Amino acid sequence: IKMASRKKCLILGLTVFLWLGLYAQNVNQNETCRLLRKFNLTGYVEAENHTVVIGGLFPVHYRTMPTSDSDEEIESPMCEGFNFRGFRWMKTMIHTIKEINERKDILPEHTLGYQIFDNCFSTTKAMESALVFLTGQEEYKPNYKNSTGKYLVAIIGAGGSTMSVAVSRILQSYSVLQVGYASSSSILSDISKFPNTFRTIPSDKYQSEAIVNLIIHFGWVWVGAIATDDDYGKHGVKLFREKMERSHLCVAFSETIPKVYSNEKMQIAVNEVKKSTAKVIVLYATDIHLSPFVLEVVHHNITDKTWIASEAWITSALIAKPEYFPYFGGTIGFAIPRSVIPGLKEFLYDIHPSKDPNDLLTIEFWQTAFNCTWPNSSVSYNVDHRVNMTGKEDRLYAMSDQLCTGEEKLEDLKNTYLDTSQLRITNNVKQAVYLIAYAMDRLSKADITEEYRENVVCPIIPDFESGELWNYFRNIKFTTHDGRKIETDFFGDIVRGYYDILNWHMDNAGNIAFVKVGEYKFTTSKYELVLPKNSTLFWKTESYRLPDSVCTKVCSPGTRRKNRPGQPLCCFDCIPCEDGYVSEKPGQRLCDPCGEDNWSNPQKNKCVPKLVEFLAYEEALGYALVILSIFGALVALAVTVVYVIHRHTPLAKANDQELSFLIQMSLVITVLSSILFIGKPYNWTCMARQVTLALGFCLCLSSILGKTISLFFAYRISKSKTRLISMHPIFRKLIVLICVVGEIGVCTAYLMLKPPRMVKNIEPQNVKIIFECNEGSIEFLCSIFAFDVLLALLCFLTTFVARKLPDNYYEGKCITFGMLVFFIVWISFVPAYLSTKGKFKVAVEIFAILASSYGLLGCIFLPKCFIILLRPKRNTDETVGGRVPTVDRSIQLASTSVSSELNTTVSTVLDE
Repeated sequence: IKMASRKKCLILGLTVFLWLGLYAQNVNQNETCRLLRKFNLTGYVEAENHTVVIGGLFPVHYRTMPTSDSDEEIESPMCEGFNFRGFRWMKTMIHTIKEINERKDILPEHTLGYQIFDNCFSTTKAMESALVFLTGQEEYKPNYKNSTGKYLVAIIGAGGSTMSVAVSRILQSYSVLQVGYASSSSILSDISKFPNTFRTIPSDKYQSEAIVNLIIHFGWVWVGAIATDDDYGKHGVKLFREKMERSHLCVAFSETIPKVYSNEKMQIAVNEVKKSTAKVIVLYATDIHLSPFVLEVVHHNITDKTWIASEAWITSALIAKPEYFPYFGGTIGFAIPRSVIPGLKEFLYDIHPSKDPNDLLTIEFWQTAFNCTWPNSSVSYNVDHRVNMTGKEDRLYAMSDQLCTGEEKLEDLKNTYLDTSQLRITNNVKQAVYLIAYAMDRLSKADITEEYRENVVCPIIPDFESGELWNYFRNIKFTTHDGRKIETDFFGDIVRGYYDILNWHMDNAGNIAFVKVGEYKFTTSKYELVLPKNSTLFWKTESYRLPDSVCTKVCSPGTRRKNRPGQPLCCFDCIPCEDGYVSEKPGQRLCDPCGEDNWSNPQKNKCVPKLVEFLAYEEALGYALVILSIFGALVALAVTVVYVIHRHTPLAKANDQELSFLIQMSLVITVLSSILFIGKPYNWTCMARQVTLALGFCLCLSSILGKTISLFFAYRISKSKTRLISMHPIFRKLIVLICVVGEIGVCTAYLMLKPPRMVKNIEPQNVKIIFECNEGSIEFLCSIFAFDVLLALLCFLTTFVARKLPDNYYEGKCITFGMLVFFIVWISFVPAYLSTKGKFKVAVEIFAILASSYGLLGCIFLPKCFIILLRPKRNTDETVGGRVPTVDRSIQLASTSVSSELNTTVSTVLDE
């Protein structure tokens, strides 16, 4: 049978033994069942002259020796590897009980005894000790009086979480209470499974939260985790992983280190550390189980990692050795608050093997501390214990050749036992004893809350059962010697407190110093990480700066994260934001859209105002169009001046001089109306520009129509083609008036019902905001300009028919060409206007306005101005040709004479 199987058989056999004992008692009161062998337990007992006894379990040794391979008998294993830290805890319990017994304010009429065992950091030994507490080695049945003959109140221990879980399952069957001082596993908070368990150390749910908050504080997102293969490590890492996931952080890997050394499993954990890109690793383990892993880290020369320590090893002298600093320097972690216990140092120094020859633990302590052998002692001690790099265990057991003289001085020692500078778990031991004492004091005073009072019969010390003390443990509050408030909840957990945040430094003496750099305060509902900015943090990195632990570096502003399929969230690619989207902060999961008035800059890290587009006066195109508009207006005004100066000449008076002036003024209006199209549009400019343009063209075209109709009727030839007809001037003005009034009516309705307005044209994926005019009702706008087109068409038709009229022969032909230019410009305008956007769309319309206006101005008035100014001899009645008679005057001309006169006149002009 393998050794592990033999241990299981031993545990099972002990359990069966208990139940068989009960069964035997019920079957036959005369039959008794006794142990054939005693457990190999060592410890301290002081029960005489005391009212009750408190039990204690402490890891004074690191481990148990292997048992015999004999199948004939099962032996309880011996212990090896003296643990100075565990020995100090044991002594602290004794010191605290003595202190309480001397006080008059706590249990003044009663005193406490103790029975303490070494559990050797072994579940087997812890269970053996629990059985002894319940039965006593000389008793045949379980009861509440142990081998001392005194009532057992509660047990302090058993150290690690796994041992406490095993012991609790035995103790709760007999309602014996257990108070843990180092068992922080969260599973012990389950009152349904562990109703008899209380603690003076915070649950790991607080520590896991603290570790995650520390990781968030330093910006780490890719963190490895290694835990001991026991309840403490597995449940601690489970909580840690859950909180990491809720915080959207990633665990790069999670490995366990075995409780019983296995080279294969250890290499798996070490290789995972070496190959992982995670620079920060959480170690959730006890110092004893962690020690072989530390040796592997040293052997593989892993120096580029930063370690986050749990409270179980952050201040352990077993790990915090100067030779390990190159590998574990800069370690940061959480520790139970440090305390100074008055009188403890003197009590620890008050130890000597000569005081009690039967005190085997003191003798072993002396031998191990001074590397000597106490005279006449058979106690061996372990000089060294390590696992070498081949996976084989090297155990050196020795009886030193040098005898102890008894004159050795404890002051010369530098070991954990006498080091009272880091009393953390030690202080928890003290508080565990006080927790029991205060609960018993409440019991003696019947101090119980109202919710439990009705169902509780007040017991009397010492005649009470351990389970009756249960209600007095819940919601207990007391103040410690150093002013700390201890408060437990209904589940037996500490509900408020804090952790010290420690950082490993190297002091001037070459030793590792635990430097406090902050605190983590917690209550049942609030957590607070306090890390002052001036904290002297030391990082064991090449640059001695904060390490960066990421799977992928944080995406820079302007990019977003894209998860890699099948990989953790912390492993991703960085892709640029799309146009119109930005990421201003590093590491954004999504890009944020810019507002409608903004657009992303080229770097995609900031929203900037969109470019505002309109045909501005300041730009070259706008400036040129303004010059053309003003020049056109000046030309039209110059023509008017010429006409005014030469108003009495035949050419200026030909075919209604007043209509000519109206045409000239309307052209001034049209060319100047184009200026309203330039510049940032406003509501009033949007309304004014189209209406002004429409009215200007209406006035111009209706005046031209008045001219062309008079020519048309004057040249209407009867069937005999010998009669010319004239038209009274009043009718021409009436035509202009009717057309303009009609256009004004339509424009007024347009402006009142659906007026144009300024809008921002914001198109998707466009970096510009186009300020333009929304023309309101397209129907009204088309109606306005359709009327102008109709006038232009009538003008063209009438003047085309009358183009050969002798009177004012220039005007007929010139108006015909002017209207042709007008139609060509506006027909070309339509496709050009529809195919452009923004300011160029406005520019096309202005070009059309100016081109058509210049065309009309040039074709109608330029030939006349040429003759008036440069050929004044031609500006005579004879040259102009047959005058059209006034109203009611009739001129009879033969068709031949008309044709002859026309040809003569045209020839004369062309020759000139």
